Amino acid sequence: MLDRVCAVVPGYQAGETVGAVVDDLRGVLGIPVLVVDDGSTDRTGDVAAARGAEVVRHDRNRGKGAALRTGLRRAAALGHRIAVTVDADGQHPATSALAVLRGSDDARALVLGVRDLVRDGAPRANRFGNDVSNFFLSAFAGRRLRDTQCGLRRYPVLETLDLGATARGYAFEAEVILRALAGGLSVVEVSVPAVYPPRGQGRSHFRNVRDPTRIVATVVRTVVTLRLRGR
Repeated sequence: MLDRVCAVVPGYQAGETVGAVVDDLRGVLGIPVLVVDDGSTDRTGDVAAARGAEVVRHDRNRGKGAALRTGLRRAAALGHRIAVTVDADGQHPATSALAVLRGSDDARALVLGVRDLVRDGAPRANRFGNDVSNFFLSAFAGRRLRDTQCGLRRYPVLETLDLGATARGYAFEAEVILRALAGGLSVVEVSVPAVYPPRGQGRSHFRNVRDPTRIVATVVRTVVTLRLRGR
């Protein structure tokens, strides 16, 4: 499963953490690491490059979804068939990434890491946003989805790009799930631990009102689009 596989790390203002993330991935997985510096004004890209990652830079902050698409396009250009995505804040140990990589024998499957947010001490804003996303996606997908916003995933590179997801921010991860299910791709969930810093020490770019609202809007728009195409 580790043949033609890479890691994609979208990063924004992650200069303090991205180096350890790259070291962990390269040490445990031994696969190429692509870091997408999403318009950071700190040393995110420089730190990642110094640790051996290939870095693709956005000239301005475009959002997580845009960074993921950039990373997947670069992975495709390099001939990678599968990409495991890992957040740049150190939330996902490389051992969890390995579990997600091994989560399905189907190379076309979308594999989702599933966290226990209460157990792992996720900030309240993260739990709220994830609960909102889980509720709406589960309702529209017709199946229970336990963690629709976890950044730790295994994407089939070409199949994911072909889905045509357009969301630029956090809503991209919700949109991809709906499009994958509508497109007949298998969606597999794998339970993983996550690491959160002590309260008050972490920095989250997730906005607990704006981002859940955008996620719901994207979910509704995607469902309408997919149903119209199905007529």
